[in-house]
This record gives sequence, structure tokens and C-alpha cells, in this order.
Amino acid sequence: QVQLVESGGGSVQAGGSLRLSCTAPGFTSYNCDMDWYRQAAGKQREWVSSITTDGSTNYADSVKGRFTISKDKAKDTVYLQMNSLKPEDTAMYYCKTGRRCKYCSGDVCWFVADIWGQGTQVTVSS
Repeated sequence: QVQLVESGGGSVQAGGSLRLSCTAPGFTSYNCDMDWYRQAAGKQREWVSSITTDGSTNYADSVKGRFTISKDKAKDTVYLQMNSLKPEDTAMYYCKTGRRCKYCSGDVCWFVADIWGQGTQVTVSS
């Protein structure tokens, strides 16, 4: 079963930076759009950023100019570089596949949609 694993969260002071990573250990992805979401305590989960298979990116207004989403095809890993962090960025961050993803492990492949990772906590102190 395909599982996404996020890493890179932690605690930083306002103005600091973190880089989150998202990968599916043991699998290779094909034609996967990927998203980052976040959920602060007591709030609804919100979309943060997306990257398509052709490299097009989009950002929520709240993070535009501070966060950068990217994908390392060789490592099959999606990153979220977060700079100039603010206390309001404090949340659990999740990566999610798009609706038309193929993952393969050896010769076996699965088509999946909307797979979520377990999340990684980001805490920004003032």
C-alpha cells in the first residue's frame, strides 16, 4: 500500500526557515500532482501549495513569496521550502497526492488518488 511520509518539521523562531520533504518509500511515482496542506490547532485544514507534473506551481496568498514547492525527480521527493516563517504558520503540515497518480514498486503498479501523509509539525515562536 502506498504511504506518503513527511519530514523536516520542527520548532523555529519567527523569521526562520524549514524545509519539509514528502516521499513514498519503496515506491516510484508517475504523473503525480502533489499538494501541501496544513492544519492549525482548532482550525480547518487549508491548502498551502501545489505542484503539477509539468512543474507548474501555485500558492495560497498567505504563503506566496515565502514558501517554495519543488520536486526532485531523481529522489522522487517533493519539498516545501518555508522562509520568513511567522507564528501563524504553526500547524501540522501534510502532503497529498493528486487525483491521478501512479505508484510502482518493481513491476507492480497502483493508481491512487488523494493519498495523505501522516503530517509533520511546524511550530514557529515569536
